[in-house]
Amino acid sequence: MNVNQEKTTRRRFLKNSTVTAASVALGLALPQVNAAGAPLIQSALGANEKIRVGFIGVGNRGTQLLRGFLKQDDVEVAALCDVYEPYLTRDYSKVDKKLIDSLGGRVPKMTEKLGPNVARYKDFCRLLDRKDIDAVVISTPDHWHAIQTIMACQAEKDVYVEKPLSVTILEGRKMVEAAKRYNRVIQVGLHRRSSIMYKRVVEQVRAGKIGKVTVARAYRISNMYPDGIGRYPDSAPPTGLDWDMWLGPRPERPYKDNIALYKFRWWQSYSSQMANWGVHYCDAMRWVLQEQAPVSISAHGGRFAVDDDRTIPDTMEVIFELASGALLIFGQYEASGGTALADGEIEFRGTLGNLYSGTGGMGYKIVPSKGGQFQDSKPKIKPAEAKRIDGDVTAQHIRNFLDCVKTRRRTNCDMETGHRSTTFAHLSNIALATKSRIEWDPKKERIINNKRANELLHYEYRKPWKLG
Repeated sequence: MNVNQEKTTRRRFLKNSTVTAASVALGLALPQVNAAGAPLIQSALGANEKIRVGFIGVGNRGTQLLRGFLKQDDVEVAALCDVYEPYLTRDYSKVDKKLIDSLGGRVPKMTEKLGPNVARYKDFCRLLDRKDIDAVVISTPDHWHAIQTIMACQAEKDVYVEKPLSVTILEGRKMVEAAKRYNRVIQVGLHRRSSIMYKRVVEQVRAGKIGKVTVARAYRISNMYPDGIGRYPDSAPPTGLDWDMWLGPRPERPYKDNIALYKFRWWQSYSSQMANWGVHYCDAMRWVLQEQAPVSISAHGGRFAVDDDRTIPDTMEVIFELASGALLIFGQYEASGGTALADGEIEFRGTLGNLYSGTGGMGYKIVPSKGGQFQDSKPKIKPAEAKRIDGDVTAQHIRNFLDCVKTRRRTNCDMETGHRSTTFAHLSNIALATKSRIEWDPKKERIINNKRANELLHYEYRKPWKLG
């Protein structure tokens, strides 16, 4: 299919969006029903049937997932969608040189082999209109996840949506409601949920092997001093990029080379590093500790050293207090280097010893603690280590999703799970923005001690997108 034939005008996009405004309004429309008034539910596919998949967003992470799905024998790639034409046509030679200079390896080489019948769309609505597509993979910038996921649910597609689930907490709850309403299989891209190693860590901690855990902590460290994502002037977007569509529900603004197509993660309007990296670690820590949500959150940080256009901190530390009596700590250090933990990627500090997950090529290590003041100084437990338990965790996560599409079972990281973990990231950003220690009601999903902070649970969409 010729890409030029699939180009849509802004007028057509507005028309389609206006017609479906009620349904685009984050899942508030009524579900499709059969003659008896019951919700329509897709029947399970046969074990040997091909799953026809459409991909919305095929840039950096989207390309990684496209390659991962192509390795599965029961997947047929039916369609691609992207707002940047070289990504859509899979032609690296047409990528603007300024983007290559700015993003380097984050511009995918796009060497995968696709069949001749793979359709190409710039308008994701066209892809969702396809009745022959069983599932979609959404790897667009964070501010698009809610609208596209809910519309996919309404179109009776199962969804693999990249983390973070949403760009606001209210969006996430509406996504959960839509998945339930339309009976869809959802996998959120928090792939540690499919890790064999982390399943064993869960078993070890819950069995009391390191005693009661009172602190769990992790860090994202990448020394971006001095220039970070750089400083760029406003400019015309590169040829082939639909900048207006990229912005979507966010306010209109001039294009910059250090926003699209990857560096949006350093702009609060479109993402954050708490949402990009913090959500992975917060998810794993709360899973191991059997926690749903924090009860209070405090955050500190700012733009302390890196001189760039970012609108998020280069240094940030967040403390979440958990109902069980434990602290969950995440640090985002982008103005310094070096390791923060004795080993691995997450440290669980227990009364008997510490467990370090992600050691030695995705294994774990238990280090005993000695008694402190007024206590017996002998080690309280014996050391233990398990090396190289995991394989390709993203591949395992993709496989789990595909199996659940066929069986209609719950995935390893369903919508509610992804929403609760993404909430940790958003609450940390809200605490920092309001410079306050906030208290959280996980049932009502409201901040109970700061009215102003609740105003940051969502934002007003740019027309034609709207909430409610």
